[in-house]
Amino acid sequence: MPDLINLSTSKPINLLTSQPFNFSSSGTPLWGEAISPSSAKATAGEVISQYPNLLFFLSCTANLPFMSIVAPSLLAADFLKLESECAMLNESAADWFHLDVMDGRVVPNISFGPMIIEFIRKTTSKTCDVHLMIEEPEKYPEQFNKAGADILTVHIEACRHLHRNVQQIKGLGMKAGVALNPHTPVSSLSDILHDIDLVCLMSVNPGFGGQKFIPYTLDKIRQLRRMIDEKGLGVQIEIDGGVTLDNATSIMEAGAHVLVAGNTVFKSADPISTIRQLKQL
Repeated sequence: MPDLINLSTSKPINLLTSQPFNFSSSGTPLWGEAISPSSAKATAGEVISQYPNLLFFLSCTANLPFMSIVAPSLLAADFLKLESECAMLNESAADWFHLDVMDGRVVPNISFGPMIIEFIRKTTSKTCDVHLMIEEPEKYPEQFNKAGADILTVHIEACRHLHRNVQQIKGLGMKAGVALNPHTPVSSLSDILHDIDLVCLMSVNPGFGGQKFIPYTLDKIRQLRRMIDEKGLGVQIEIDGGVTLDNATSIMEAGAHVLVAGNTVFKSADPISTIRQLKQL
């Protein structure tokens, strides 16, 4: 597993250890975001949770491979045991909670909304990555912000005024993501890429878990990675659908590093071990 660089000492650290991660004496990390004095010493996991672009930054500047951000999708969780499922994720090396909101119109399924997300938010301090698969998403950002979303992703196919939607999300203090269905070319992002924080590439047709990864998604990842690099942006690439221990390495080598894993995690005999393995790839 690759080591990353300690910003204050230039000594390598392992992101899965609990050794202190020290910042510069000024308390300002190299990527330009100020932190509070109370955060001047934190575990590596806490740093990555607070600054999700840090992995991308260090990978580029140190010429290192990406480490994965693992975002288990609670759509695959046992909702009769939702509190314990959240507790398991909190105990694990998972970085984000991925929360799929479906309205039965954009996708042929209905899941949950802000009320459930608000309950989930109370269980965790980890990043809540909310993926809206709904019509007219512009009607709901305030509700999802209030529920506790850190990242709010909308589908390009559902947005008539995508730039306005993105500005609305960012104006509420959330990070903005844009999702693309398998048939949508990454070139459709060329005029919005500089305004967003994350692209979610659907690697299955959205709506249901347990589907197989669509192989040509790897080509789309490579195309998108080139677009991002050519523009010098720090946009994260997230892959949603059919992510397994068998294909995660290929996905990361293509240029993505946020792995949404539903059945792979929650149907595993040992979810915590599976998450750890995804982190160690």
